[in-house]
Amino acid sequence: MLSLFTDQIRVELKTGIDIVDISDRINRLIGRAGIESGSVHATVIGSTGSVTTIEYERGVIEDLKRAINRIAPPDIPYEHEKAWHDGNGHSHVQAAMIGPSIVLQIRDARLQIGTWQQVVIINHDNRPRERKIDISIIGEKSE
Repeated sequence: MLSLFTDQIRVELKTGIDIVDISDRINRLIGRAGIESGSVHATVIGSTGSVTTIEYERGVIEDLKRAINRIAPPDIPYEHEKAWHDGNGHSHVQAAMIGPSIVLQIRDARLQIGTWQQVVIINHDNRPRERKIDISIIGEKSE
C-alpha cells in the first residue's frame, strides 16, 4: 500500500559554512514511517541553507568549505548587501548553487546511499541558525 509520511528535522548550526550529517536522523524517520521501498524528499527551509550528499570526513568537509568559498567568496561586494546591509550576500549565492532539496531512494527500509556517503545540511549564513528540514517519505509500507 502506498503511504505518505511527513515530519521535520531541526538542526542547530554554527556560523557558516557549517555542515552537519543528518543521515541517521532520516533513517530513523524512515523507520517510524514504516516505508520499505520508496523515496525521501528533504528540503531545508530558508534561503541561506542547503542540502546535499558527501562523504562526512573531516578532510573532504574542509575541501567542500574551501570550494564553496572560492565559488562565492564572503569578502567581495554583493548587490544583495547594497539593499539589506546584512553582509550575507555570499550566503544566498552559495546556498542557491548547492540547492535547498534532495530526493533519495529507500530500499529495505533504509536510505540508499553509499558506504562513504552521507546526507548533510549546510548553513551558509553569517550567523548561527536553527535549520528546519521538511521531510516527506513516500512509498510502499512493509506488511
